[in-house]
Amino acid sequence: IEGVFDGENMSGPDGKQYSVPANYASKSKLVEGDILKLTITATGTFVYKQINPIERVRLVGQLRQDAIGAFTVHAEGRQWRVLTASVTYFKGQSGDEAVILVPKIGDSKWAAVENVVRQQF
Repeated sequence: IEGVFDGENMSGPDGKQYSVPANYASKSKLVEGDILKLTITATGTFVYKQINPIERVRLVGQLRQDAIGAFTVHAEGRQWRVLTASVTYFKGQSGDEAVILVPKIGDSKWAAVENVVRQQF
């Protein structure tokens, strides 16, 4: 099955949402609009592969965490949601500088974290 990554899930051609593991999305630096291929094995295991990455832009912004623990990155007057798995992998904290990847064209709500630069206090 081929589909489009929406920041958290893959939307298939059948209109169904397929859950993409956060650790895979983080490690692969998936960006909204990337085309994924999902293979469901005979044992029922879901195997994702990124087959057509969308064109990306790299931005630098400030990492923030809201009251419920969700992370966003604020850059160029906008904010993007980022996966908690990505932030925890880089040991990011609110106030740190984050390097993110966003689609070059179009409006996106989600960004992929490429790196986090810890603020020294």
